[in-house]
Amino acid sequence: MERMVSESESIQNHFNGEETMRPNILLFGDSITQESFRSGGWGASLADAYSRKADVVLRGYGGYNTRWALFLLHHLFPLGLTKPPVATTIFFGANDAALAGGTSERQHVPVEEYKENLRKIVRHLKECSPTMLIVLITPPPIDEEGRMEYARETYGEKAMTLPERTNETTGVYAKGCVELARELGVRSINLWSKMQETDGWQKKYLRDGLHLTAEGNAVVFEEVVKVFKEAWLDASEMPYDFPHHSEIDGKNPEKAFQQKCL
Repeated sequence: MERMVSESESIQNHFNGEETMRPNILLFGDSITQESFRSGGWGASLADAYSRKADVVLRGYGGYNTRWALFLLHHLFPLGLTKPPVATTIFFGANDAALAGGTSERQHVPVEEYKENLRKIVRHLKECSPTMLIVLITPPPIDEEGRMEYARETYGEKAMTLPERTNETTGVYAKGCVELARELGVRSINLWSKMQETDGWQKKYLRDGLHLTAEGNAVVFEEVVKVFKEAWLDASEMPYDFPHHSEIDGKNPEKAFQQKCL
């Protein structure tokens, strides 16, 4: 409970007169994050939900695994940053879980290393800002037949004949992600389990057996907002960065801006 209060205080400090800039919410992940600002994407929906209250910053890197993500930490989250994000989502695992010996073996990271890499990322973020809200998101489930169909449609005769990812293996990584979040005392979203609660999730949430449909993006958005609200980062309770137009007197506009700008 003490940590939740400190997160709330950190957010409010952005509006206490000492700092008038909007807080940043940073999305860090692989292609599922990179694509999240597309039409209907979960990142775009998040930016809309926090419009005029927080800036949602996209840092998604298609094809990346946690091993490669470590090389970016000091560039994206330099120590001593004067304005670290108030919240960061960490959304990796879909590529780490690629099968060793498969066509995507180059991206494979053993599950224990995956967990250790996530641990390093979380520790670095905590060093950047002890009050930062950190949310680990598991990889989504895998529709193996959907992946094979996509490969045949895309590559024809050159398509893979064996799956390069399996839902069972990805589930092991999802479990490891959730366990690590619990160990480190940070929040998590078990997307792998959540999506499979819905009948027909394979085609409803995944467009190619891995990447998200509009409905799949909606699930991520809803789960992220839910966690943010539980952690006191509720958009409905955050003030606008500058006055709402209804608060501005047409004959005396400067009055509305005195507290924020003058």
